[in-house]
Amino acid sequence: MSFKVVPISPEHIDKVVEVHIRAFPDFFLTFLGPRFLREFYGSFLKDPTGIGFVAEDAQTSDILGAVVGPVTPQGYFKRLLKRRWWAFCRAAAGAVLRRPATAKRLFRAVFYRGEAPPGPPRALLSSIAVAPEAQRRGVGRALVGRWVEEARRRGAGGCFLTTDADNNDKVNAFYQGLGWKVESTYTTPEGRCMNRYVLDLSADTYMRGT
Repeated sequence: MSFKVVPISPEHIDKVVEVHIRAFPDFFLTFLGPRFLREFYGSFLKDPTGIGFVAEDAQTSDILGAVVGPVTPQGYFKRLLKRRWWAFCRAAAGAVLRRPATAKRLFRAVFYRGEAPPGPPRALLSSIAVAPEAQRRGVGRALVGRWVEEARRRGAGGCFLTTDADNNDKVNAFYQGLGWKVESTYTTPEGRCMNRYVLDLSADTYMRGT
């Protein structure tokens, strides 16, 4: 599959949302709906610390995947909520009305990724989504590689992310294959067991995806 990785732009957001929904049909963010996802992915264009890239099909320009996250997560989501709280509330209103019990976990599920690990300041990889037909073709690897290189260029000493520890072997193997290390494991208030991964950018051990 021939594709190119380019910085995310406002014109990409609707297609990125479609990819996310197809990649994660049963996940909580998808349940919150397209409007919420548009706010979420669009937020990384509105803050100077946001990093985002998309993979485009070289022939059709279709969006095959996207990756986003802030280079300095400390304060990022607080600023986002202060600036756009009303838009997120409006976008999530339908999901909350359909399932009122989701209100308590709404913003924790979206904006909380565990405390930053000890050590140098690290960028947070918040979300990566790859279209089902493009998976296992190097798209995810290229997206993560480009995102990490941009975090490095902006001065991050490392990166971190969280993902499910249980029933998630392919994803965990994917990050481990790229050199990410499990730094800790914790359980969310909803009972999900999560792995927190870190990638030290001070060493040239990262397997670049580009």
